[in-house]
Amino acid sequence: MPDTLFINARLIDPASGMDAPASLLVRNGTIAEHGTGLGVPEGAEVVDCAGAVLAPGLVDMRAALGEPGAEYRETIESAAAAAAAGGITTLCALPDTQPVLDDPALVQFVLRRGEATGSLTILPYGAATKGCQGKEIAEFGLLREAGAVAFSDGTHAIASARTMRLALSYARAFGSFIVQHPEEPALAAGGAATEGELATRLGLPGITPAAEAIMVARDIALVRITGGHVHFAHVSTGAALALIRAAKQEGLAVSCDTAPPYFDLNETAIGDFRTYAKLSPPLRREEDRQAVVAALADGTIDAIASDHQPADPDDKRLPFALASAGGTGLATLLGITLARVHGGDLTMLQALALLASRPAALLGLEAGTLGRGKAADLLLLDPERAWKVEAGRLPGKAQNSPFDGRALEGRVIGTWKAGRRVFG
Repeated sequence: MPDTLFINARLIDPASGMDAPASLLVRNGTIAEHGTGLGVPEGAEVVDCAGAVLAPGLVDMRAALGEPGAEYRETIESAAAAAAAGGITTLCALPDTQPVLDDPALVQFVLRRGEATGSLTILPYGAATKGCQGKEIAEFGLLREAGAVAFSDGTHAIASARTMRLALSYARAFGSFIVQHPEEPALAAGGAATEGELATRLGLPGITPAAEAIMVARDIALVRITGGHVHFAHVSTGAALALIRAAKQEGLAVSCDTAPPYFDLNETAIGDFRTYAKLSPPLRREEDRQAVVAALADGTIDAIASDHQPADPDDKRLPFALASAGGTGLATLLGITLARVHGGDLTMLQALALLASRPAALLGLEAGTLGRGKAADLLLLDPERAWKVEAGRLPGKAQNSPFDGRALEGRVIGTWKAGRRVFG
């Protein structure tokens, strides 16, 4: 592979805080050098960035893939195409597939299928409990040895306090953590929208926002008992964030992520029963959306994940209460986050840290950085380029975007995996 020299770039490395005009040299799939005044090596390919942002490829720490078992929704290959278009080069896959990733051979299967794409590193979560049924702890040691990045029951909350206590203890013993879907299942059962005036007016069964805070409070208490580490996924309410903020100030091993719908949309997006905006957790009130934005800015939230949940059109073309929850998010992850940069809530450096270096650090990965000697997983971004989200024209198989029709500024114009261009 010939050397590649990127010139006239705005180089942003959130891991080091660098944001400056510079060039970057890629050699043998790794970052060899960056700075000003770099010469062009003989035979090198030159990429003129024309002032665009050159940054690390994104690290998406939460995405569901249809494969194995539901390839009609999304395959690993189609997800990789969508990820490349969104600047994502590393992705953590949820384990509640069919079959569940509670067997080391299945973890290795997903790892190999990711490698086969040539464009995306897929790191599977191992199931925290067998069958993701919340009863019996899975074989953490064997799953970790096979390559599981951490442990989770995916879209299922671990409801039993005793089981969660054991999971936190075992994960700690293997140097890992538990990713929890923070929603008290008994309070959420049968619900379709956030409990309140809008749900009542639409005649939809409600889910109290307290279901999230109650689960967060319980698991923080279990962290105190076990010394384990819990990571709360797609946090969506101000009450839960206040608990997480206090736990961090206490020095507990607690972290969290959120997803673009929870800082860009509120419950009004479900409109007249718009099923593409039916998510889990459901979209919240405006004050909760604002609380999520504030928690991104003050560092309470550790990462922004796509929370990609592919759905077949037939699963969404149902009455709202019966339709599947979830939205596709790979191609829109960066664009929706940049709306908060353009709106003045985050700096570009903060946004890219939430999308790349901070999730990589949380997961213990050598990714999300432009450090010398690191893999040349890169994205080239025009932060001003306008585009529109159009369901049916998005890359990848799944088209169930809650952002359908949304106008955005900021688009990926190139993605590289280990120095090889995979998009643009």
